[in-house]
Amino acid sequence: MAEQTDLSRRDLLKAAGAVTAAATVVPAIQGAPAIQKVRAANEQVQFGMIGTGSRGTYLLKHLKNIDNGRCVALCDINQENLGHGVTTIANNPKTFKDYRELLTQKDVDAVFVTVPLFVHFPITRDALMAGKHVFCEKCLVFKPEEVHALRALAAEHSKQTLQTGLQRRYSYFYQTVKQMVDKGILGDVHHMHAQWHRNMINKPSSLWTMKPGGEGNIANWRVFRSMSGGLTAELTSHQVDVADWMFGSEPEFVMGLGSLDTLKDGRDINDNIQLIYKYPKGQKLTYSSISTNQFLPYFDGNRPEMGEIIMGTDGTVEITVGDDVHPAIAWWYREPPKAAATVTPAAGQKKETFVAGATMVASGGANGPIPIMTSDLQFTGQEGFLNREVKFARRWLMAKGVMLQEEQRNPVDVELESFFQNCRDGKRPLADIEVGMADAVAVILSNLAMDEGRKVYFNEIDKLGLPGAKKS
Repeated sequence: MAEQTDLSRRDLLKAAGAVTAAATVVPAIQGAPAIQKVRAANEQVQFGMIGTGSRGTYLLKHLKNIDNGRCVALCDINQENLGHGVTTIANNPKTFKDYRELLTQKDVDAVFVTVPLFVHFPITRDALMAGKHVFCEKCLVFKPEEVHALRALAAEHSKQTLQTGLQRRYSYFYQTVKQMVDKGILGDVHHMHAQWHRNMINKPSSLWTMKPGGEGNIANWRVFRSMSGGLTAELTSHQVDVADWMFGSEPEFVMGLGSLDTLKDGRDINDNIQLIYKYPKGQKLTYSSISTNQFLPYFDGNRPEMGEIIMGTDGTVEITVGDDVHPAIAWWYREPPKAAATVTPAAGQKKETFVAGATMVASGGANGPIPIMTSDLQFTGQEGFLNREVKFARRWLMAKGVMLQEEQRNPVDVELESFFQNCRDGKRPLADIEVGMADAVAVILSNLAMDEGRKVYFNEIDKLGLPGAKKS
């Protein structure tokens, strides 16, 4: 009899119930969309932004709709970027070319550091010393010596909020999957794979394209090692953080291969990297980032570039974060029940109860994929007949790929609102100094592993960057 792979109403409701149970512990901040309201000035965190290039302007588009913060100052050394920032936030902030002048402003409670990676640490350092709360985009630091310096500085300024820009920590879907892992719904999770593939040949990005002036042009900072951590810092950092989070620890060691094979226009960063991270309990993350093809072999191939797959003994999740164009997707595949798996002897062997050697398991993932649901589609038991049927219909359409999943709030909005909230309540951010530092260390050591062609242990950071230590 052919295996039944379609989702029945009963199967979908039963499976979704497990996800609903896991999702009940997701922080309340991920609930219904926030209602914008006018707040009194003393209820808002007044902030400045240092760096109004591509990332800074992107954040400003979101910040203008966050009601518990108000922009009062912008800074950029590039007048054109500064103008874009003013136009984007549209509330007539004060403007500066020297960030140190912005930091002297008494009406600035917090700052966003959205500048090239190689100056993240000095600006974050100066902002903390000026008494400001700080939101610094990943990675928090660029060099090993900065790891030790920022740890010490953050301890001295423990009453100030320091958050790093790892928005997956603020995603409803990622938080739900973390709860599924912790509650054992996926069984024993030992393996993850992540990729971020782009096609820079057919579809070059202006951010990664070499501009006149080479290394002397600050606009080229992403493609030179003197200013950038390359693909590892810009892309891997997001996804190794997911693995740290799901596995519940930092890696034990990393090994990998990176090279510059195709984009030979004067840059010196790798244009493709492959990494393996081994974690203390035997878990592993395999990672790939290339620049010549954007295909993603998840979600039936209907999304490009980036995603993670989290594999446990009882199930698997494919997941990718959303953006301003694409919604987030999270698909759950259950492993077939142990009793349901039938074993067929390999070719040429006699049928036996127990077969030694190669065998074939004639059973795939049971009734997958099951879309992970947002809270508005959870069954509470209080629904009327029509509401219940509408929820089931939407779940069924999502399972068939007719409707797309969508987070009720963009994780970027959630992380920005949370930053301002933590500036006021003093609570630790989800992406705090420890999360941000672990992520930055992973980037530094991953690049070292590829450069030196060896297995690099994470405890090596304890000595790297200290007086007398070799340069990484």
